[in-house]
Amino acid sequence: MKLRQLLILAAFVPVACVFGQGSANFESGVHYQVLSPTQPTSSGPDQVEVAEFFMYSCIHCYNFEPFVEQWASTKPDYVNFIRVPTVWSPPVRLHAQAFYAAEALGRTEEMHAPFFREMHINGNFLQTEAEMAAFFERFDVSGEEFTSAFQSFAVHTKLQRADELARRYRVSSTPSIVINGKYLTNASMAGGYPQLLVLIGELTAAESAGN
Repeated sequence: MKLRQLLILAAFVPVACVFGQGSANFESGVHYQVLSPTQPTSSGPDQVEVAEFFMYSCIHCYNFEPFVEQWASTKPDYVNFIRVPTVWSPPVRLHAQAFYAAEALGRTEEMHAPFFREMHINGNFLQTEAEMAAFFERFDVSGEEFTSAFQSFAVHTKLQRADELARRYRVSSTPSIVINGKYLTNASMAGGYPQLLVLIGELTAAESAGN
């Protein structure tokens, strides 16, 4: 993981999978957008929410993942980090449904990185529910457990919520970061993955100081 991250830092020029005031070192309208009006979040009043909008099939989300993992392990306690899968097409929605099914089963941390590797390393894009069920079986999730979670009302409710959030935050590419319902940015805007993490740090600190 460390070698791969260094190679990305040295050679990768980030772009995005495209569909369709708070920082001293970055400029509003250039490195990030200010959402108007500011949108409510589900985090507590003393927390700053950082939401990553992603797709498992997006190569840039896969490349960004090592950076996210490192940042999440050292983020301040006042930051509440959430992942929000996009649902822009039937295959992407299927993957989002699997993400929430894994969450319902308490297997998110165990399965999140393997989802990416299955698609981008093994070339298996998990395009049907049957293929997804077989993938879950590798993690000792029975077919009945998978179907129960995958088709649950709670998972379908979260899919609707994810779609609503992407629309409300005007997310049009992945990976995208929304900070506290107020700022929208991505690696292309920030100038790279390391710069994006610095920007996230500055904006979250500014938001925390303003609470």
